[in-house]
Amino acid sequence: MVMGAILLLFTIMYSNFLADSLKKNEEKNIFLFKQALERFINQDVTSGGNNDIALHSTIVDSFPLPVVFEDETGNLQGQNFSEEELNDPEFLKRKKEEFLESGEIPIKGYGYSKYIYCFNSPLLGYIKLFPLVQGLMVSLYIALGYFLFSSSRKAEQNRVWAGMAKETAHQLGTPISAILGWIEYLKDSYTDKPEGLDVLEELKKDVDRLELVADRFSKIGSDPVLEDTNIYDELVEVKDYLQRRSPRKVSFVFEKPEYEVRAMVNKHLFVWVIENLVRNSLDAMDGKGTIGCKMYRQNTNVVIEMSDTGHGIAASKFKSVFKPGYSTKKRGWGLGLSLAKRIIEDYHKGKIYVKSSKPNEETIFAIVLPITG
Repeated sequence: MVMGAILLLFTIMYSNFLADSLKKNEEKNIFLFKQALERFINQDVTSGGNNDIALHSTIVDSFPLPVVFEDETGNLQGQNFSEEELNDPEFLKRKKEEFLESGEIPIKGYGYSKYIYCFNSPLLGYIKLFPLVQGLMVSLYIALGYFLFSSSRKAEQNRVWAGMAKETAHQLGTPISAILGWIEYLKDSYTDKPEGLDVLEELKKDVDRLELVADRFSKIGSDPVLEDTNIYDELVEVKDYLQRRSPRKVSFVFEKPEYEVRAMVNKHLFVWVIENLVRNSLDAMDGKGTIGCKMYRQNTNVVIEMSDTGHGIAASKFKSVFKPGYSTKKRGWGLGLSLAKRIIEDYHKGKIYVKSSKPNEETIFAIVLPITG
């Protein structure tokens, strides 16, 4: 961008230099033309000045700049315009008006050239326009450079996220297998203690959830398989799991739609997004409040609104919350909503955004997905 700006500045300065030089040269030509024309008009033929007449006539005829002549009756004739323009009276009339509007003074003559209007060459206009054209080209060059840099950076970030996720899934595999082994061992020890078996059953559910998390991480960076899914059933499954692990003063209100809503989703990844939103809501409510969910159709899409009564989000941060590394919590890397956005928008061709937020009243996240039924 700096190099582009320097190039643009140099181009403007050089173009202005060329334009000024050409304008001065044309002013000299106009001065010579004016002198030659005056000498040609006022030449006393009887004084033996035939050679001067021929010289002045040659200068007038070879004058390179566009000229409009006006005779005593107001008729206009042109010189050094295109053939089509020379035969167009309206064009010559417009050129005369442009000349007078610019404040220039015509050369006075007589006969067919009572008034003579001299114009700068089209080349001067082209040179003056050149910085604008060059500026546009440099701007496009800068925009292309920024796009390539941004794309490269985004691709590198995606590789980092995918690599980190797959490595996390790999590292989780060993302790999960060990815990499953210990659970089976403890089941044999608690055969005569039902309350202990209930605890082990809940522990088994948590380990299953860890396996699910590992499976989700392993899918980052790969094209997920989408299936026709009942969205409400998946939402209820998340609610049932997290409600048992949430403070008792937090209530869950998931409204069931009047009709079945289905969409093409990857269950593991979609549930991950909902879990992430619910966990963020729990962190924002300090152990009490309401987490709500409702769905409705909007044209060919289903809109899922996840709400909570937590601290809220400032309007200026509605987009920032989805950026990698953004977090208001002391723990965490700020990747949850960033990955949620990628899962919804890149994998499911949907949309996720903060719909509204009122501090300590209600914050609503909206997810939009194409429906299949």
